[in-house]
Amino acid sequence: MANWLRISSRTVANHIKKRMNKGFMGGAVHVNQSSGLWWGLNRGGPVSERNRRHIDPLAWNRATLLCVQRFKSTLAEKQHDSFLSSDSDDDNQSVDFPGGKVSYTSEMSFISESSQTRVPCYRVLDDDGDLISDCDFQQVSKEVAVKMYSNMVTLQIMDNIFYEAQRQGRISFYLTSAGEEAISIASAAALSEQDIILPQYREPGVLLWRGFTLQEFADQCFGNKADYGKGRQMPIHYGSKKHNFFTISSPIATQLPQAAGIAYSLKMDNKKACVVSYIGDGGTSEGDFHAGLNFAAVMEAPVIFFCRNNGWAISTNVSEQFRSDGIVVKGRAYGIRSIRVDGNDALAVYSAVSAAREMAINVQRPILIEALTYRVGHHSTSDDSTKYRQLDEIVYWKKARNPVNRFRNWVQNIGWWSEQQETQLRNSVRKQLLEAIQLAEKTGKPPLSELFTDVYDHPPSNLEEQENHLRETVTRHPKDYPSDISV
Repeated sequence: MANWLRISSRTVANHIKKRMNKGFMGGAVHVNQSSGLWWGLNRGGPVSERNRRHIDPLAWNRATLLCVQRFKSTLAEKQHDSFLSSDSDDDNQSVDFPGGKVSYTSEMSFISESSQTRVPCYRVLDDDGDLISDCDFQQVSKEVAVKMYSNMVTLQIMDNIFYEAQRQGRISFYLTSAGEEAISIASAAALSEQDIILPQYREPGVLLWRGFTLQEFADQCFGNKADYGKGRQMPIHYGSKKHNFFTISSPIATQLPQAAGIAYSLKMDNKKACVVSYIGDGGTSEGDFHAGLNFAAVMEAPVIFFCRNNGWAISTNVSEQFRSDGIVVKGRAYGIRSIRVDGNDALAVYSAVSAAREMAINVQRPILIEALTYRVGHHSTSDDSTKYRQLDEIVYWKKARNPVNRFRNWVQNIGWWSEQQETQLRNSVRKQLLEAIQLAEKTGKPPLSELFTDVYDHPPSNLEEQENHLRETVTRHPKDYPSDISV
């Protein structure tokens, strides 16, 4: 009879090596030194020998394994899930249902709401930054590793200085990436400049990696004339056409269906690139998350959905958001290959994204990555996280699981970094940032007319009426409006 709750003993033996010292929110998570779990075998396109090790040891049916290039529609191949297979004579009967054959069973058995063990978490470096023996990871050059670490430090300092600038009233809002620096930097390092990014709002590290300058960051936060958004967006809502980085949008998860559509366009144009869309764990509670994943799976779009599960959706703990084992298990429900990775391990993130990108492009299908991490800072400058979480929890993740310190230990231990370089880098970045802020403050604001441009080729009459009304109001009440904005 069908054993619907069966767990592959080989999977457990090969992949569950050791536990985290302290459980992640929702329960203890095993640490896995092999990224093989949850990857499917590629028989539809070339994959390197290294990534052939990322093969799901669980049985995959032929329809799941093959990728069919399509632009309109294709007939689904016959599918047969090994988890739902049956060996008895009574169960040999099946129905040829749309999507593939479904076996019958005479046993009434419900699929369990969860497995007995949580999905393991892939990592390469231990908490002290030492390489785990016999681990499976993508090698990085000295140049790439040093740039990754330098960018992580730069992001850390930038966050601290802009946060203080907001507290001083110099900018209106800010949001940090503290505790999550490895995610944006390491994932960006594994991508190509041609890959398109649809961020949430904790991915400035991707822009930093691609060459967005500290001055450009400052100009956006201060909303001056040099800001590419012309001062229309809140601070930290960056965007850069040059760097294939879509402008950040405040509404949560709207970027996911958009990412699926953009990825499908890359597929139609036969581009050797993919789309990467980032989201937090809170965003998975939005309908757009499910719509985006389903759309991408059905259209077999080359997109990587990267979820930063930092345990908190502002003040809502993950235990109050969902009952599933985090985010990674949601991928299988939509027919998407998935992996859980230690988001505070830069090498693990880099390796997982490298493999995911190769599969997304060569096999033409979506990938879901869940990175377990922790938001050390407040949600934003509008939040006080000590009101809803314990201070010792914050301190633990800040010190014991710090991604910047962990990666520094690794690059320093192998002789690629020194104390002298550390001091020079931090002094240089701080000086550049202070100079960038001073210049951004001195640069004038965009004129009032920019509020009404860049949408219509020829503004409609109602928009012209609104602009005239605003100008009249400013003229009548000049003291109520900033004097440094040209009317």
